[in-house]
Amino acid sequence: MSVRSSEPHRGPRPVHRHPHPSAAAAPSIFCFSIQAQAEPGVMPRVLELFAKRNLVPVRWHSDVLGGPGRDLAIDVQVEGLTTTLGDYIARCLRQIPGVATVLTAEKRPAAARQPGALSA
Repeated sequence: MSVRSSEPHRGPRPVHRHPHPSAAAAPSIFCFSIQAQAEPGVMPRVLELFAKRNLVPVRWHSDVLGGPGRDLAIDVQVEGLTTTLGDYIARCLRQIPGVATVLTAEKRPAAARQPGALSA
């Protein structure tokens, strides 16, 4: 026995697509590139700026570079910072003794970028 609908068939039913969970508004990632003197107190002072704001970096990478007057390169990525807070933390990082340079960049998810726009 077959069951029939009282409505006539009018072609394929529309497919309702729901956004993939990963396509939801992903937070941006604020990146810090720090060049400093290779001294024991630099890394804990850098990390302290994030810890006292209850932030855990999603990425932390550091390398000691060079010869006798060695340098320390630290790359830190923190998720969900506003541009204002990221810029403020960068200014604080620049005041740490031994820190020579702090560069910043902000990575935004592809969905948040304007079509045709470049992003760092």
